[in-house]
Amino acid sequence: MSFSSSDDDSQQRFALGFLFALIALVVSTVVGVVVYKRGIAHAPTAPAAAAAGAGAAAAPGSVVVVDDAATVVVEGGVVKFYFATGKADLAAGANEALAEIVKGVVEGGKTAVVSGFHDATGDAAFNEELAKQRALAVREALTALGVAEDRIELKKPEVTQGSGSNAEARRVEVVLAP
Repeated sequence: MSFSSSDDDSQQRFALGFLFALIALVVSTVVGVVVYKRGIAHAPTAPAAAAAGAGAAAAPGSVVVVDDAATVVVEGGVVKFYFATGKADLAAGANEALAEIVKGVVEGGKTAVVSGFHDATGDAAFNEELAKQRALAVREALTALGVAEDRIELKKPEVTQGSGSNAEARRVEVVLAP
């Protein structure tokens, strides 16, 4: 019994289809693993008690700030950027976190007020300059999102040393003002 050429074509199509499906499965698995691992790498991993201080527990609904990692959080209309020690790099998700601020400025005619804080470690003059550089980085992000520079106010707080742990103190806050 011999096979006809249509049977050979059918078998070849099946084999090619199977091969392409297998390749697609491998590629999607690799992409999924990479995305999952990157998500884990950027997720806060410190337990709430460690972020709140030794032996203390974080209050329900409070923000856990990972020491020496750049993060961004929106709390009650205030966008808070937390920075790694000695750095002014914005955390991933900065644009998304600033969306409501941008909307309030562009559509609502409000002003974005940007204030920089620093921790208590190291040289005070260096920390003040670093807090300024961090605030300027946030201003650059706002202008990149379409906010006019005259609608952004850089405001130096009366007390530039931030409250909380060192990780919580290294921050820039952005709020809307009339």
